[in-house]
Amino acid sequence: MRNLIITILLFLAVSCGGHKSTGVKKDSPAPVVSAPEFSADSAFSYVKSQTDFGPRVPNSDAHRKCAAWLTAKLEKLGAHTFVQEFETVTFDETKLHCYNIIGSYNPDSPNRIILCSHWDSRPWADNDPDPANRKTPVDGANDGASGVGVILEIARQLQAKAPQIGVDCIFFDAEDWGPGDDFKGAHAEKYWGLGTQYWSSNPHKKNYKARYAILLDMVGGKGARFCVERYSEMYAKKVVDKVWNSASELGYGSLFMKVNGAYVTDDHYFINVIANIPAIDIVPYTPKAGNSSFGPTWHTLQDNIGNIDKNVLKAVGETLLYVVYNEKP
Repeated sequence: MRNLIITILLFLAVSCGGHKSTGVKKDSPAPVVSAPEFSADSAFSYVKSQTDFGPRVPNSDAHRKCAAWLTAKLEKLGAHTFVQEFETVTFDETKLHCYNIIGSYNPDSPNRIILCSHWDSRPWADNDPDPANRKTPVDGANDGASGVGVILEIARQLQAKAPQIGVDCIFFDAEDWGPGDDFKGAHAEKYWGLGTQYWSSNPHKKNYKARYAILLDMVGGKGARFCVERYSEMYAKKVVDKVWNSASELGYGSLFMKVNGAYVTDDHYFINVIANIPAIDIVPYTPKAGNSSFGPTWHTLQDNIGNIDKNVLKAVGETLLYVVYNEKP
């Protein structure tokens, strides 16, 4: 998925590893806040609707059908919707026909934030423990669909109760077509986040500005724990503090851990360095054990709907609703 510069603290090794429970237990009761209730069942249904299309690999029929579904869903949820249709070329010189899909709420508000996720899925299960599976496309229930599902449920709430600010829900394409460990050429950040690189250089509105962006990546996996991603801390520490403190206030401090993770080349990196918008990444990370630091299903055929935890979806979604509805104009 991405180029990692592993920076593991001893505390991280103790705190982020070894969690066998798939549930999320709150530290304390959630306070009363001016935010709608997040429905984990609804978010889960949005995740499943995406995986029902099959792997959303660019240039595939499933990819085209899901793009149309996402666009129609945002329109039905009351968003002012844009579709950026573009072509790009991957590290292996494959030409992709892609779609960035944007749904704006309070579109005329000058005070805006971005909630975003990639919606495509990995073309190959190149991290699967079974070598026979490594050329098979991935369902991407967690790696892609989970973040989109959470944002769609937030969009449903934005339609019902307008926040005080503008919110842009952005689904980026062609994030996950990057080289695996077996690639013999030079590894470069530009091979990832192709849709985000396109949007960051060509935003959907001229002179577009936002206060900050929050990226959701793999936010529904069983046993997920979110440490502080290091590019997020470098470029947008105040936003990290806002989100992690909000999670703590809601009783999710054991999920949103205030310890350092790694530098992850993800969509937020390009929002920071190209669009110059402070952006953070909510992404699971544990010290590398077994096949992946991102959890056991990362880039495997086990990244399917059966390994999505509604409790994790709820923790992330509830935290973001708290942030959105407490953001002042």
